[in-house]
Amino acid sequence: MSISIDEINQSSLARFVELLGAVFEHSPWVAELAYPERPFASRNELHQVMATEVRRSPEVQRMALLCHHPELAGKEADADTLTDDSKREQAGAGLNQCTAEELLTIKSLNQTYRTRFDFPFIIAVTGLDKFQIIAAMENRLNNCVEIEFDTAIGEVEKIARIRIDALVDE
Repeated sequence: MSISIDEINQSSLARFVELLGAVFEHSPWVAELAYPERPFASRNELHQVMATEVRRSPEVQRMALLCHHPELAGKEADADTLTDDSKREQAGAGLNQCTAEELLTIKSLNQTYRTRFDFPFIIAVTGLDKFQIIAAMENRLNNCVEIEFDTAIGEVEKIARIRIDALVDE
């Protein structure tokens, strides 16, 4: 489905949230906060406003946003409960075609990461392959908590940008 920036700008709050509420995974509050900033001149401006709302939200709310993201090739994928966007993104990176050994590595890294940072590893997987993702997981485990929190928020913003670009025509 593709929608125009004009349709977004003319939407009621309910329609706006219906259209954009999934851009930030399971966090329609971002769309709700961005709504009063209409009209948007472009999808770039729409994304900037939504990202700004995330950045200015309380840390506990940003942590909840991170925790709403599924683990890569994790329990949500195993249970087939990923959102359509996440399923498409993970499949595009080949995470649905991992060998048993690769899956074991990813699951182990997911567990280590979550234990260290208290939220799932998040990366915008579009354009990456499973080897690049595994390498990023290994590298980012070396970050301090503050740096990794900011990195994860930045990755959420990249994911949202990719989703907005796929959804909104200018």
